[in-house]
Amino acid sequence: MTTSAEADVIVVGAGPVGLFLAGDLRRRGVGVTVLERLAEPMTESRASTVHARTMTLFEQRGLLDRFGPLPSGGTGHFGGIPLDLAAAGPGHPHAGQWKCPQTRIEAVLQAWATDLGARIRRGHEVVGLSQRAGAVVVEVRGPEGRPASITGRYVVGCDGEDSTVRRAAGIDFPGHGATKEMLRADVAGIDVPNRRFERHTRGMVTAHRWPDGTTRLMVHEFGRAPRRRTRGPSFEEIAAAWSRVTGEDIGAGRPVWLNSFGTVSRLAVRYRRGHVLLAGDAAHAQMPVGGQALNLGLQDAAALGRRLSDRITGRAGDSVLDSYHDERHPVGARTLRHIEAQSQLLLGGPEVEPVRALFEELLGLDSARRHIARAISALDVPETSGKHTTDDRTTYRRTAMGKLTGRTALVTGASRGIGRATALRLARLGALVAVHYGTNAEAAAETVALIEGEGGRAFALRAELGTSGDVHELFLGLEQGLKERTGTVALDIVVNNAAIMGGVAPEDVTPELFDRLVAVNAKAPYFIVQRALPLIPDGGRVINISSGLTRVANPQEVAYAMTKGAIEQITLHLARHLGPRGITVNSVAPGITDNGSPVFDIPEAVDEMAQLSAFNRVGQTGDVADVVAFLATDEARWITGAFLDASGGSLLG
Repeated sequence: MTTSAEADVIVVGAGPVGLFLAGDLRRRGVGVTVLERLAEPMTESRASTVHARTMTLFEQRGLLDRFGPLPSGGTGHFGGIPLDLAAAGPGHPHAGQWKCPQTRIEAVLQAWATDLGARIRRGHEVVGLSQRAGAVVVEVRGPEGRPASITGRYVVGCDGEDSTVRRAAGIDFPGHGATKEMLRADVAGIDVPNRRFERHTRGMVTAHRWPDGTTRLMVHEFGRAPRRRTRGPSFEEIAAAWSRVTGEDIGAGRPVWLNSFGTVSRLAVRYRRGHVLLAGDAAHAQMPVGGQALNLGLQDAAALGRRLSDRITGRAGDSVLDSYHDERHPVGARTLRHIEAQSQLLLGGPEVEPVRALFEELLGLDSARRHIARAISALDVPETSGKHTTDDRTTYRRTAMGKLTGRTALVTGASRGIGRATALRLARLGALVAVHYGTNAEAAAETVALIEGEGGRAFALRAELGTSGDVHELFLGLEQGLKERTGTVALDIVVNNAAIMGGVAPEDVTPELFDRLVAVNAKAPYFIVQRALPLIPDGGRVINISSGLTRVANPQEVAYAMTKGAIEQITLHLARHLGPRGITVNSVAPGITDNGSPVFDIPEAVDEMAQLSAFNRVGQTGDVADVVAFLATDEARWITGAFLDASGGSLLG
């Protein structure tokens, strides 16, 4: 038996998770060897759905260019109940779900990792490992059964539900085995209609015709216990089950791939033991419903890759690896709970129909639909930063909560539109948000509920701007709300968003309307900032929402545009005045933005408005909110007195 020091990191398993981790480590300069039991890549695609957070991770690494255009995966689901995952992030470039067969994912990730210098050894089966001082020795059975041992500083098990690495490291894997089973096959030479989670008296079926002419079938029989299997199901077994549920005969078909999966649910007690770590199905086993298993594993790899490279290159201490468990173990636990709920809804018989009906009602509510869509898409899991302190574990845990954790924000006009989107975005970054509204208490309460439903913190605050005593009333409630929740009245971020429009021809502007526009759009923001200055600490942020109409003529909004011009002057002069305190003051100018007004329900009107943008679409509230959120963070510390065009290029001419 030979012994060799192989790499900084040995990744066991060349599935999507292992290959993604290998590429991520190599792009950060870490030496990687991947060990894979199979001599050749799999030819079947067990998974094919990619969610928004994973698409973002691919984009950040330049992988989307390698994949090429990916087709939309259509409407998602929760336990077989339709759920449009685009609800997870209006304005998010990858909101929804996307289709990419696992074979394609693996091919792209393998090429990426090897191009970066990763070594992939196929036909090498890991049979055991032992930890020694500062290293792990991996026992391998190579091609033709030749034994070898390979040494690495760290080993990551990405070797699936039946992980050899996890067992050898002595990491417990509690949970339960399958209580229900789904049979699955790709079959050529059959002609059955496409159907999606179609419920029959005796079971549930799905059929989808692939571009190559084969049909992906899935069938579950209500009440039938799963078999104990040492190998996959036979085609005869699947055809018989299909016939019992649907009455259709598929026996003349030619099976290309056969598979079964069940409602297993297990979670490793630790994602790390010494120099051994787990990612993907080695850390959590679950029913592969809705693509969550694949995406959960890839997101594990992204979270681990940065930490492990920082540890190996000396940018972080050892505790940074514990922060990987601290972040990802709760995410895994929550995802498994959601998948268990889905498996009951999907595979339960007539007894679950009342619960399915209730979920259908709940998913008709915007807040519930968005909450679940964000959870499935993992857009409610904040990305961590790459900064370190002497306590890396604490730092990673804190930054995982968001870049604005511990800060407070006031967003005026936050009951709907851009204000609501901004309040949500700031809360996702960790800020406690005061949600101001003028008259619509119900809408403000919904904004607060949306924030709290995502684990954020907020409270509603009423003050009708443009009336006598408006700013005084606003700050009485604000200071009380901050004091109750933080013990102080410190206010880190002010977003002046509330405004009204005119919408009449210049000759129809009355003195009363003019005074009202000035009072709400210019006077109130000025005195809000004035009143806030004693509460804003050095380094605070003031962000004023202006308008593209200060640069483009629209006679129907001349008075409105004048007030927004005043906002830009407030921004310019206060930026100079507050610069010595490190307080930045900036204005953001949206263009045509879908704020829920009825006109945006008219396709012809939307198409016409979209032509004004360089991107040929109308803006979404999230597009503007992201710009505001950036200005609120430390990354924008060197920007002040600026006019930021957030109109999608509408002002380019």
